[in-house]
This record gives sequence, structure tokens and C-alpha cells, in this order.
Amino acid sequence: MSRWPPPPHLAAAFYKAHGLGNDYLVFEEAPSSDRGWTATPGAVQRVCAPHEGVGSDGIVALLADRSGGVFRLRMFNPDGSEFERSGNGLRVLASYLESKGLVGTGEDAWFDVEVGGSRVRMCVHGNAQGVYDISVEMGRARVGPEAVELRPGALDARGRLAGPGGEPLHVVPVSVGNPHLVVLVDTPTTELLAEIGPFLVAHPALAHGANVQLARVASAGTTSAGTTRAANACDALIWERGVGPTSASGTSACAVAVALVSQGRLPPGEVTVRMPGGAMSVTVDARLEVVLRGPVEGVCTGVLSGRLLARSGP
Repeated sequence: MSRWPPPPHLAAAFYKAHGLGNDYLVFEEAPSSDRGWTATPGAVQRVCAPHEGVGSDGIVALLADRSGGVFRLRMFNPDGSEFERSGNGLRVLASYLESKGLVGTGEDAWFDVEVGGSRVRMCVHGNAQGVYDISVEMGRARVGPEAVELRPGALDARGRLAGPGGEPLHVVPVSVGNPHLVVLVDTPTTELLAEIGPFLVAHPALAHGANVQLARVASAGTTSAGTTRAANACDALIWERGVGPTSASGTSACAVAVALVSQGRLPPGEVTVRMPGGAMSVTVDARLEVVLRGPVEGVCTGVLSGRLLARSGP
């Protein structure tokens, strides 16, 4: 039995934006009588395809029900699977709402969004020529096997999970509304990510899979280029469930910051999370309440062609 209700019927018009190279398409829900498309797994795959579709790391469906002034969403991976939430997807949605005049801009312009069965608050702090500065209050993170529905006993006494070939990996399970396995390493490399990412993302001890990150605390000091590193910073590489290697991810950035704070490797406060696509700010307090902040850049708007609509029908 599916965890999710039937897929929504969406309009043909779309908005595209990205957060540090992690891009999403926003579609609004439309009456089933309108010409459009239904977000079935196959249709989502075709729309997100990089060459024969629009190309995207995922889809945000803005639902028609906005009762109580709350914007309600559903989110889909490019492989067609539905998932709980995305920090970048949420922030892309916020940029869309601001561009349509549905929300305001400024420190007092917070608004509510509901996704994956939970509610978050968001704010568009500013918009400079299509580059938005957006925060999301992600709520309180949870840490431990039960937070990500990891089978009891899967971690050993030292918090290690069996990786490929049985090699133990130091893993911190984190939920920020969706599941993550943060792997603490001395040196995150793309080779190591390619080895353990596909294995851990669908580890047999997980009920619904998880996003995977390789993370380390960044050294403070001065780089070879003469720039100063942030004292409260970390480096991360990301393998997203339903996507694969990703240049940046909002919820992954949150999970990495939470893992390092909960393990005592970084103090509570603002953490700069550096990813291949760029850096985001994640504030984690002592209770593991999390706020994500970073840029979103609008890319384009458009309408799916009649041919693609026909191929993306129910």
C-alpha cells in the first residue's frame, strides 16, 4: 500500500529555480478537467528528464487547498518517487510565491507551508535581480536509529553501520522531516561517495531509504588563496535518495550540521555547510531546532508542450 495519496493533476505552466545548482520545478495543482498532466511516477520521470523533458532535480506541486492561509505542497524526485521534504525545494517554492506576489519580502514577512505531514515557516528576506535570500525554519531535528526507521541493532556500540563489504562506517542517523545517514569521515571524496552512497541510500536496515552525506569539520585558518575559513564550518558531499550525487541540498546541509553539533564536534549556533555547489547557513540550537538560510536563483518560466503533455498523461 502506498504511503502517499493519489498523484495530483498539475497545470502545464512551470517555474524553474535552483539553490546552489540543486534545481526544482514548481507546478500548480489544476482541476482534472483542465489540460495538464498527472504526477504519476512515469510522468514525473519524463518531465524531469534532462534532454527530452524540462530537466530538474525534482518537482514541487503547489496544491489548490490554501485554507487557513497555509500553502500546501507535495514533492517528487526525478525517479518519480514522492518524498517528505526538501530544503531547497521549499526555498524554490518560496521564490515562486514571491515572484507571483503571493507572499511579501522582509524580516516580518514569514509564512506557513505544509509538506509531508508537517508545517514549516519561511521568509523571503530579499530579492536582488532574481537572486532570493530565503530562510526556512525546519523544526526540531531528531537523532538516532528510530528517527530514520533504522532497524534496531543495525548500529554497533560505537555508532557504526556496516557499509559495502561489511566495512564499519561512523554514521549519525538524522531526521529533519526526511531521513539522513551522515557519515563522518576524515576526507570526503567523490570516489568514496560513489562507493558508499548507492549502498547506504537503500541500506537493507532502513525502512524507506535515506539521503547520505559524507561530512567533516572544516579546519579554521587561511586558505592557500589567502581567504579566511569560517571557524564554525564543515564540508559535505551528498548522495540524495531518488536522485544520486547532488551539488547541494538544503535538508542534507541541515542534517550534517545537526550531526556534528549532536556529536560535540561543533558548538550550537550558526554553521556554514560547504558543498560542491556552494555554502549555506544552518543554525542549530542546543535543542536541535534548525533554521536553513541560503540563496535561490530564478531560471525561467515555461509551459510544457502538447507533445510532452501527451507523453506525460495518466
